[in-house]
Amino acid sequence: MKAQTWLIFVLCLCAYAPAWAVPGDVLSSLPAPCRTPTGLAFDGRLLWVADRLTDSLYAVNPADGRVVRTLAAPGFDVRGLAWDGAFLWCVDAEENRISKLDVNTGVTLLAFDSPTPTPEGLAWDGKNLWLVDGAKQTICQISTDDGTTIVSHPTPSIGSTALAWWKDYLWVADRRDDKLYLFDPKHGEVVFGMDAPGKHARGLATDGDVLWNVDYQDDVIYRLSLDDTEPVRRSDADSLHLLLTYEFRNYGPGDVPSLDVYVALPHDMPNQTLLGPVQFIPRPSDTVTDRWQQPLAHFHFENVPHEQRTQVRMEASAVLYKARWLIYPHRVGSLKEIPKEVREAYLVDEDKYRITDPVIQQAVKEAVGDETNPYWMMRRIHKYVREHLTYELAGGWNVAPQVLTRGNGSCSEYTFLFISLCRAAGIPARYVGSVVVRNDDASFDNTFHRWSQVYLPNYGWVHVDPQGGDRDKLSEIAASIGQVDNRFLITTEGGGASEYLGWGYNYDHRWTARGPVKIYSDAVGEWSPLRAGLTPPH
Repeated sequence: MKAQTWLIFVLCLCAYAPAWAVPGDVLSSLPAPCRTPTGLAFDGRLLWVADRLTDSLYAVNPADGRVVRTLAAPGFDVRGLAWDGAFLWCVDAEENRISKLDVNTGVTLLAFDSPTPTPEGLAWDGKNLWLVDGAKQTICQISTDDGTTIVSHPTPSIGSTALAWWKDYLWVADRRDDKLYLFDPKHGEVVFGMDAPGKHARGLATDGDVLWNVDYQDDVIYRLSLDDTEPVRRSDADSLHLLLTYEFRNYGPGDVPSLDVYVALPHDMPNQTLLGPVQFIPRPSDTVTDRWQQPLAHFHFENVPHEQRTQVRMEASAVLYKARWLIYPHRVGSLKEIPKEVREAYLVDEDKYRITDPVIQQAVKEAVGDETNPYWMMRRIHKYVREHLTYELAGGWNVAPQVLTRGNGSCSEYTFLFISLCRAAGIPARYVGSVVVRNDDASFDNTFHRWSQVYLPNYGWVHVDPQGGDRDKLSEIAASIGQVDNRFLITTEGGGASEYLGWGYNYDHRWTARGPVKIYSDAVGEWSPLRAGLTPPH
């Protein structure tokens, strides 16, 4: 594409850019000045781009993409660049050397060996350099005197290529995941990941307001939003139909004079959009709302016949999305900023939580320590739960102190313990229940899934899946916080025992008996894809 065409394209993008954008949105783009761009840095006025094919460094005007200067690189395979306010630092992967370059003269003022064998990206934090080595899966802070390692952390994933320093965080590009990760070096945790604009993310740079990313495959410099005015990103829409069937059978010999069935009603959320009203067969007797404001369809049956199937069917068509809450911990308010009505409803004790139990009180002290930021309090609790539990679907929902003492649990028991610790720490927490798409769009689910939500000031309710986050990779742990995949239709939001659902979710029942009875009851969700021009099955 010719330079004039690119300029018109960029100006049009800027003119029509929204007043706000989700973090990671492409605000504009520029053609890279070379065919093999790697490192990227911003010196306060110009973008510097390293090219491994020509061993050159290009100074680019970020307003129009014009190359202002060209310098010889201080190495033969420059991968990373960082600007320290006066000089440009370069990391050479061929010689495993880090060099300090005076861009005014083109003279290398200092050079020392990289502390890792396969260095990639560089960043400057105001005092020291940060280096990422994707092959060794290491991020390290190093001295600018001789490259001595000061502190090191594991990378978010296994394909990290570039770094940029921003507000006490590191942005990390990962070419295998096609992600840009926000990494907190103080806590050693990935805060969140967002999709990279291209398929081979390399250099990163920021001016504090936006993030630039140069893509090695596209040969494009992308200018990305860091604005979180709208913090939820939706992607990967999937249109599906759900048939949820509840079945009850009485094998006698006694009678069942009455049966009441309650089915939770899903509604629109950031991760799901219903394509029409939820349908039931038979028609509900009425609709009720529990103490947590959860709406439910209620079905009443009398004198249930012996050995016959009594069924309730719910049908719902929806578009399911991968929804990601992109949360900056430094923008999360204090516990004192949580609304009174939220505290009063979601800090109370419940039978499954038992937040005053000595086991819970001791655990929350160990987990939270002296942390006061609600986000990092939550992350410490999340870490504590996954370090003290292993997943085991053994049946039953035990109380939180017993689950912690036992050391294993189901998704519900992970959730009960997590909520208990959050409430004991002063963080409002509740749970959601869902029907799950198991692998294929045409599939069934009879085990379902439950996870938690926490209330973070300035962001509201945020999804946290403590059992889903019981993983090894930092990126996978972070994906369990503030994310709902497009494989879940949420039906239930609850803070504790419900007068209709009890501690269940999706559905529950009540029945009476006259004489001895043998009861069978179960529910299963059947999924099918919705295709253009086809009506949902009935």
